[in-house]
Amino acid sequence: MLQQVKVTSTGPAVIKPLLEAAIRSQLRALDHGIQRNRERLAEFEQRFQMTSVEFERGFESGQIEETLDYIEWSGEIKTLHLLEDQLRALQSAKVK
Repeated sequence: MLQQVKVTSTGPAVIKPLLEAAIRSQLRALDHGIQRNRERLAEFEQRFQMTSVEFERGFESGQIEETLDYIEWSGEIKTLHLLEDQLRALQSAKVK
């Protein structure tokens, strides 16, 4: 889906390089967040001896009971999906 955003400025600075720099900065922040999130998921996987994919499937289907740890693990998985979606969206962004 193509999305367009129009940005106007009356300031003296050239806006295009500023937007490009902001996108690059956000991409770095998302990369860092994804890395930290994956480290946290690896801790859960090691602790509970199953992959996040296996856990997510069992938890979402109700085969795995809700505990505070499992709710936190599920939240980390959802956060990873969100961060990855945001990363993909920004990676495909073009400033014209």
